[in-house]
Amino acid sequence: MASSGRNVVVVGTQWGDEGKGKLVDWLTETATGVVRFQGGHNAGHTLVINGVKTALHLIPSGIMRPGVTCYIGNGVVLSAGKLLEEISGLEKAGIQVRDRLRISEACPLILPFHVALDVAREAAKEKAGTAKIGTTGRGIGPAYEDKIARRALRVQDLKHPERFAAKLRELLSLHNHVLSTYLNSADLAWAEPIAGYLKNGEIQFDAVYDEAMAHAEEILPMVGDVSRELNAAHQAGACLLFEGAQGTLLDIDHGTYPFVTSSNCVAGNAAAGAGVGPGLLHYVLGITKAYCTRVGGGPFPTELDWLTPGTPGYHLSTVGAEMGTTTGRHRRCGWFDAALLKRSAQVNGLSGLCITKLDVLDGLTELQLCVGYMLDGERVDLLPMGADDIERCTPIYETMPGWDESSVGVTEFDRLPLNAQNYLRRIEAITGVPVHMVSTSPDRDHTILLHHPFSAA
Repeated sequence: MASSGRNVVVVGTQWGDEGKGKLVDWLTETATGVVRFQGGHNAGHTLVINGVKTALHLIPSGIMRPGVTCYIGNGVVLSAGKLLEEISGLEKAGIQVRDRLRISEACPLILPFHVALDVAREAAKEKAGTAKIGTTGRGIGPAYEDKIARRALRVQDLKHPERFAAKLRELLSLHNHVLSTYLNSADLAWAEPIAGYLKNGEIQFDAVYDEAMAHAEEILPMVGDVSRELNAAHQAGACLLFEGAQGTLLDIDHGTYPFVTSSNCVAGNAAAGAGVGPGLLHYVLGITKAYCTRVGGGPFPTELDWLTPGTPGYHLSTVGAEMGTTTGRHRRCGWFDAALLKRSAQVNGLSGLCITKLDVLDGLTELQLCVGYMLDGERVDLLPMGADDIERCTPIYETMPGWDESSVGVTEFDRLPLNAQNYLRRIEAITGVPVHMVSTSPDRDHTILLHHPFSAA
């Protein structure tokens, strides 16, 4: 009998966009399976392999490695159309997908009315002059709402057209009422492709049903009991990598609520979102950018002026090419926040850190490292819970010297500029989490390994 494998969870420790995709891809040299366990196509990873950029939104990053099986767990909300678009793009690039991708039959489906609700709600907030959440407008939140309300259409419903049709009619009755009565959908200027599903502000049954049945023909051969398959793979000795989307501070419970996503992004959700026991999660790697970025609304204590040339924030934005993979929106930029990372370490149970984009700091003469905040006249050393308190935080900084030498492509720790080494060691000291990996460029091979997450030692 084969010995059981060792499994690793990879999570972002900030507001997403930490560079998880590259590290997941790098770690799949050891893994035989890669699992997405939450989120939807609001996530995005950019991989650079042999100088070629590839963007992924739903399919796990391990798909770029021949022989690796990829799984989409039950915690993911699935847009069948977007998944098929992604598969098509990969196949055009010569990558085999359909025989290596497994989709949980329990995944809730994202359908056009979810997208319409998402867009209309943000439009209503803007019209009312209230703060928008800054969603991607892709229907993620409304799809999770249907799941929690126990009315979602799931992938397994695609197997039963009559059942699917009956559930769809019920959902359309509810959501079209909300769209037309409360969100004034008939008065909105809808863009394609959603405009094609609408008539007089309501989503039409035939358009949604016919498209879903067409998608079913392609999707169903890849559908299975992912929970059973993962547990069987583990017992057979497979090493599994669980790939988180977004970042810890976007977690629905532990993030900067209400400026968060609609799922749990923390490591513990790898168990519930994939259908494995928590005892099978052996190591948690926290991906942490060497500075901080955020897309969308919400508090950001260490945010800098990133629009003015000549400022540190502008340097981070331009040298770091800080634009979202999924949305194309510019990311807000700021100094590294160690107090934030302490919160992430606490809620994820981090085993080690991977610091990414260290090379972006090359050329800055001085660095500011946030070690805590002043909140209502008192010093706190841990990021508070919720947006209201965080909004009132004033960061407390330590000043550290920067470096002129290049760290790009360095693959050994002691070859980094001395001040870069000191910066990383200070992060370790403040957060209490060891740095086990460092990324020094987007390229797969430009990685410093101090301790391998799949090593039992």
